[in-house]
Amino acid sequence: MSLEEAKMHVDETKESMHKAVEHLEAELLKIRAGKASPNMVDGLSVEYYGSPTPLSQVANINTLDARTLVIQPWEKNMLGPIEKSILAANLGVTPMNDGVVIRLILPPLTEERRRDLVKAAKVVSENSKVAVRNIRRDAMEAIKKLQKDGLAEDAAKGYEAEIQALTDKYIALADKHIDVKEKEIMTV
Repeated sequence: MSLEEAKMHVDETKESMHKAVEHLEAELLKIRAGKASPNMVDGLSVEYYGSPTPLSQVANINTLDARTLVIQPWEKNMLGPIEKSILAANLGVTPMNDGVVIRLILPPLTEERRRDLVKAAKVVSENSKVAVRNIRRDAMEAIKKLQKDGLAEDAAKGYEAEIQALTDKYIALADKHIDVKEKEIMTV
């Protein structure tokens, strides 16, 4: 029984660490690197016939060029609510409404702003690595408890080594993601 339990702990550990790195990926997408991306307006909701609705369900969102995002509502009467939602979200960009579409033109990033974005990305990355390490700690404690309850010592050492290998893998993955994001942000 304890071998199955130990294997289950390892599987849960892998899944939790994978989720921590997926969360990092999602958070890094939100940090804009001076390039227009439909991800910038993910999570924005618009008042649509009295109920909050995700922006992507009431409009087409495309990039016109590297610094311009175009939002084309399916109904013209949605231009005002979409514009209001973008202003309320405080994206740091003023929407330009021409009566047909809304354009968001991103200003070029200053060197100082780029450094600030890299710092923010590194904080998100570090939080992800801390989460991975906490998952490792909990898994190691669970294996030690199983060992006290009768799991063979060599089996316990094997599972601990497997958990450490998973930890190393996911920490390296987080580092790789932050390196890619840093290059993206610092590229003018």
